[in-house]
Amino acid sequence: MSTEKLHPDAARVCELIVAANRPPMETLTPPQAREAYLASRAVLQPDSEEVAEVVALEAPGPAGPIRMRLYRGMAAGKDQLQPALIYFHGGGWVIGDLESHDQVCRALANAARCIVVAVDYRLAPEHKFPAAVDDAIVATRWIAGNGKRLGLDASRLAVGGDSAGGNLAAVVSLDARDSGGPPLVFQLLVYPSTDMGLEWPSHKRHADQLPLRHTTMQWFVDHYLRDAKDRADWRASPLRADNFAKLPPALVVTAAFDPLCDEGEAYAKALQAAQVEVKLERFAGQIHGFLSMGRIVADSDRLVRMAGTALQRAFAST
Repeated sequence: MSTEKLHPDAARVCELIVAANRPPMETLTPPQAREAYLASRAVLQPDSEEVAEVVALEAPGPAGPIRMRLYRGMAAGKDQLQPALIYFHGGGWVIGDLESHDQVCRALANAARCIVVAVDYRLAPEHKFPAAVDDAIVATRWIAGNGKRLGLDASRLAVGGDSAGGNLAAVVSLDARDSGGPPLVFQLLVYPSTDMGLEWPSHKRHADQLPLRHTTMQWFVDHYLRDAKDRADWRASPLRADNFAKLPPALVVTAAFDPLCDEGEAYAKALQAAQVEVKLERFAGQIHGFLSMGRIVADSDRLVRMAGTALQRAFAST
């Protein structure tokens, strides 16, 4: 039996969630859940950092324009093409958008001294799997193909994301390897969802742990997938891909008190077994979503700095 305890910062977040007395997300409609998620920003997220430039973009997508937002970090000059991180937000493929992760993207752009391009992929249940995957892949290819115009170096592209966004970043990396590019130099996978089976031991161990209960995760998956057969599709469950060789180096971050902890670590081990360079970092005492809880959770800043260092190293080695 583990004696590990919740970090005091994480415990404080959980206390605030209970005190807010909001109904569980799985009892809400998706539009209500999106509204509640955005409302939590003021309480949990620190003030957004200033960056050198913010530009609204659109890429032609399979179902209309894909909205994106480019952030130029304060140290990313305009005198030469800059490396870039393509970022996919979390939110269970159902909630979240460019606004929910604006603060995170700004912080990463400054920490990694690069450009960050956030992708506003289509959400379920209005757009079921594989809509989000299709948008993520198309957006990544478009960004690479328009690098010079965007001021970024397409030979130094990374992908990243948290939770559902980490899932999409892993899937984009697999697709880029198998579909002739674009070449990616790094993947930043923050407490990623990697297996739609939802049967890893941490799903039982932390079934009732706020903010992501097992029942909430099931709600997300039920909205996202078309049917049970989609669970086995590697584009939904990248851990079920046929092979992991020749994928970009990765930083995989997990939170010890997260239902997704074990599947994230299993993904890191699958990469390692395929001789991919991986750093696995488990944040002790932490909960799902802590990256965007920096007003209360100090580990959020530690993670941003860790990611920034890893990205700088990956960009420099190319």
